[in-house]
Amino acid sequence: MSITFFTTSPRQTQKLGEKTAKDILKVKNRRGARVLGLTGGLGGGKTTFLQGFAKGLGIKEKVLSPTFIIMRRINLACRQARNFYHIDCYRLKEPQELLDLDFKKIIADSKNIVAVEWADQVKEVMPRGTEWISFEFIDDKTRKIMDSTLKK
Repeated sequence: MSITFFTTSPRQTQKLGEKTAKDILKVKNRRGARVLGLTGGLGGGKTTFLQGFAKGLGIKEKVLSPTFIIMRRINLACRQARNFYHIDCYRLKEPQELLDLDFKKIIADSKNIVAVEWADQVKEVMPRGTEWISFEFIDDKTRKIMDSTLKK
């Protein structure tokens, strides 16, 4: 069952991301990393959501999309998770490029949390159990965010 949220400001989108991260940290005993696959067009709110998500993980610095460097790893200072990987697949030409970045090793570690923007471009290599979140640009202020794993 999919849950749909409408946010009307970047702050609301960040708050939804923050709540999602806090909910994820409550889940115990996972096999492999917790992986979020974010999809949607430019301006849909993916990076804004992940800024709030990072805050929910306890990350103090501002999170920018790693569009040109593809992947950024941030150490976490919590018991539940060791690393947050933020990956942007916008510039990737094929899924193998993600695998070349040790993606399988990253997602095998249950102490990692991985967020992949433009995940639909590498769908073939995304792991089973990926939490798919779609973002849709409605107008200058409104975003439609759909995910079956988010709780109201």
